[in-house]
Amino acid sequence: MKITSIFLITGLIISGAFGLWHFFIPYQYNWYSYIPSAPREIIVSVDWINFFFSLFLSGNSMLLLVFRKKILAKEIVSLSFYGFLTFAWLLRVILTMVHPWNHDLMQLIQMDCFVIVFIILLIPLLCIVLEIGKPS
Repeated sequence: MKITSIFLITGLIISGAFGLWHFFIPYQYNWYSYIPSAPREIIVSVDWINFFFSLFLSGNSMLLLVFRKKILAKEIVSLSFYGFLTFAWLLRVILTMVHPWNHDLMQLIQMDCFVIVFIILLIPLLCIVLEIGKPS
């Protein structure tokens, strides 16, 4: 169960870090320079979508980190939210494969990172749900 806990904590910290980083991505990559003539409504909607995505990812990851003992104890609400976070990362992997935003080195690096985070989150979920590694 120790390895499950380590993967759980690691996955949640990485997921939360991605969420925190996402707050700054529009400014880091100067998103709005790509749509200079876009109406204000488009700019604001991009801001809102990114803000709430970032808030969901970082907030949910940090809350689950606080409730990690409940996840490990198979408490249904905490485990459900953890399962949903893992599912969100799976969908991020699938969407990046099916509809990549670009075909370059950055896209490959992103894909690798998304797959790694998904696997790190999936391992504890499977171990907990299937009771793998639990003493008999």
